Amino acid sequence: MPKNPFTRGHRRALSKRHKIAVAGVATLGAAAVAFSAVPGNADTTTSEAATYSAPVKYSSEQLKGLQADVSEQLAAKALQSKAAEAKAKAEAAAKAKAATAAKKKAAAAAAAKKAAQARKAKEAASRAAHRAKLKAAAPKKSYANNLDGWIKESLAIMRAKGIPGSYNGLYRNIIRESSGNPNAINNWDINAINGIPSKGLLQVIPPTFQAYHVAGTSWNIYDPVANITAAANYAADRYGSMDNVNSAY
Repeated sequence: MPKNPFTRGHRRALSKRHKIAVAGVATLGAAAVAFSAVPGNADTTTSEAATYSAPVKYSSEQLKGLQADVSEQLAAKALQSKAAEAKAKAEAAAKAKAATAAKKKAAAAAAAKKAAQARKAKEAASRAAHRAKLKAAAPKKSYANNLDGWIKESLAIMRAKGIPGSYNGLYRNIIRESSGNPNAINNWDINAINGIPSKGLLQVIPPTFQAYHVAGTSWNIYDPVANITAAANYAADRYGSMDNVNSAY
């Protein structure tokens, strides 16, 4: 029986080398292992041993380099992921900050507008109160309780209401109509016959007095100022002014 060139010692050595080579090839992911069995030749065994011894050193170095490359790649990806995450967080924080700032700005503008409106209203109220105070403090002009005083007070009201007329026009018609008697009443003319006699300084019938009554004066037809002012208002509407009246009107 011929001797097997792969003796036990050779098999152990070859098996160990083979495992190292296979591990190196598996790690690198691209290697091919070829086995050639040449019987009865010690040189062939030595050659095969040499064939398997060379890749072992190469595979170990490549494994270390590959591990280093993989570690660097993983580290780089981890850094990129962290950088992207940090960037996203920074952008979200910036947007939130901008939104908060915009809300604060809008709230401040609304508060400022409201404060300005309140200030204007307060100032307007203060001015109105001041005017009212001055008006109340101002002494009210007094008029004599006689024909001269009644005509002058009526003229002041007429000027404020835009009713035309002069002192002479009022005085002349008062003397003709009632001789200056505020309680005068006509019980004989057509108005009296119709049940609505003329009354007061300028002999005004009640319907005319009520229709041409001037706000701020008495509703009493016998009140001198109220009677004069209502009559002057009626004369202005019908004749342009009491100054244009020279007879019964």
